[in-house]
Amino acid sequence: MSKKVTTATLQSYKRRGRSAVFLTAYDYPTATFAERAGVDMLLVGDSAAMTVLGHSSTVGIGMEEMIVFSKAVSYACQTAFVVGDMPFLSYQVSAEEAIRNAGALVAGGGCDAVKCEGGRRVANRIAAIVDAGIPVMGHIGLTPQNLGQLGGYRVQGKSLQTAEVLVNDALALESAGAFAILVEAVPAVTAALIRERVTVPVYGIGAGPHVDGQLVISHDILGSFVGEIEPRFVKRYADVGGTVEKAFRSYAADVRDGSFPGPEHCYPIPPDEASSIERLLVGKRKQTPQLQETDR
Repeated sequence: MSKKVTTATLQSYKRRGRSAVFLTAYDYPTATFAERAGVDMLLVGDSAAMTVLGHSSTVGIGMEEMIVFSKAVSYACQTAFVVGDMPFLSYQVSAEEAIRNAGALVAGGGCDAVKCEGGRRVANRIAAIVDAGIPVMGHIGLTPQNLGQLGGYRVQGKSLQTAEVLVNDALALESAGAFAILVEAVPAVTAALIRERVTVPVYGIGAGPHVDGQLVISHDILGSFVGEIEPRFVKRYADVGGTVEKAFRSYAADVRDGSFPGPEHCYPIPPDEASSIERLLVGKRKQTPQLQETDR
């Protein structure tokens, strides 16, 4: 059996130039398949608000749901490193709340670490969580919890000025004690600059190849997300949604035409017992009065 991935493992990957494989998971089956595939890290993302719960953004999910999803994922993981997303307003209000909620994801949800969105403005919260003994991954660039401020799903760090802002954010997160930084939706050259300026691992989601590992939303690469967002950076590896819909249509047709369930789907019983039950059934039918025309 492979050893459990830890923050030290991830740091060693960076030193050796080995890219970390990072996926989202929100349930036990997906996490099990990812574990079998040898995925290094799993993010129990607040993206579950959209991919699982049907919300239009990530802000509609709370701690209760995140703990449930995290438990399901962590139960499946013997080796993969599990990161739980801190949902909207679970860490922004105060350091005390941030520590309490991060602790709930670790103690109650079984996560190995938590993730917080934002740069310098949340560095003090990250420092508080780290001081409490909980590993924290930072998240900069496109931060979905702040879409209102960012003007929607827009690429970040497209100019020298905004790239420098992201570099300063990354440095603040590193100083606060973050063990790694996720960079979302930035040009590859900007992500490369961020990686060069910090010593902790930098992972990308839509940030090009010059980082220490790649994160994707599992529903996106499997083709099982029913929303309208189709990020440019996603490579589709399967059409699970199409396969599932086809299976459901076939099932519906079989139920409606009576071909399912067939004899092979029924539990057998001894013939004499079946005959006794059938006689009872026939007797009950004879005792049931036919409806009169006036009753119909």
